[in-house]
Amino acid sequence: MSVFDDRICHLGEGPLWHPERNQFFWFDIMGRRLLSRTEDGPLEWDMGEHASAAGWIDRDTLLIATETGLFRFDLTTGGKDKVADLEPDQPLTRSNDGRADPFGGFWIGTMGKAAEPRAGAIYRFFEGRIEKLFDQISIPNAICFAPDGQRAYYADTPRQRVWQVALDDKGWLAGEPEVFLDLRDEGLNPDGAVTDAEGGVWVAQWGASRVARYLPDGRYDRAIDLPARQTSCPCFGGPDLDQLYVTSATENMPDPGPADGQTFVVDPGLRGIAAPRVIL
Repeated sequence: MSVFDDRICHLGEGPLWHPERNQFFWFDIMGRRLLSRTEDGPLEWDMGEHASAAGWIDRDTLLIATETGLFRFDLTTGGKDKVADLEPDQPLTRSNDGRADPFGGFWIGTMGKAAEPRAGAIYRFFEGRIEKLFDQISIPNAICFAPDGQRAYYADTPRQRVWQVALDDKGWLAGEPEVFLDLRDEGLNPDGAVTDAEGGVWVAQWGASRVARYLPDGRYDRAIDLPARQTSCPCFGGPDLDQLYVTSATENMPDPGPADGQTFVVDPGLRGIAAPRVIL
């Protein structure tokens, strides 16, 4: 384990490895900024509002989810253009966890800015339209997809469970959600998640200083401990997709430690899958 970036994030989230640029991006939601780092040093963009997750459209363009919508974001100019509104009639909500799906769509969750119970939802953007998939969500997290595209995963963190749901050949829901992980007895809080090439699900566990891997049948496999208490989301990256990047947060910590809020990189012993391109 090593520190990839020592800038402190109030709420680090939304890690993305851009496979065409070989570059890692992530957000500080409460800091309203997009961050990255290259060999030349740290990079940072002011989003002007809460921004939380991204997919890649082409080499120089990201699709970014903010509290007001989905935007095309030009990495060369810093310009952004709205693609779709996100709960425009609900100013008290913001975006949270999100990820591109294997079909070129993009899933994004919303939540109350004060984490009001069940104030949020999970949406899918696909072929130019955005559609609600699930409602009554308090803190949407763990959005990720099986390597074969036949299942999606998501969590509602306060409920301490991760669900799985079957997908059809266009990436839409093909069944009712089923519980994949029930972490209530262990007192664990599922945050962001990502799948590896073998179908394992890596779940950051908020407040437990770790990222844990579960097999496709839900059995616990292993965990990687980290020096930050509030690990928030993992992402595979590196030229060979054999590194695991993990964001963290200092949110609601009265006395954060020196590593809290930093971004880490670890060797997980497995490879991930390249983030799919988002098709507008």
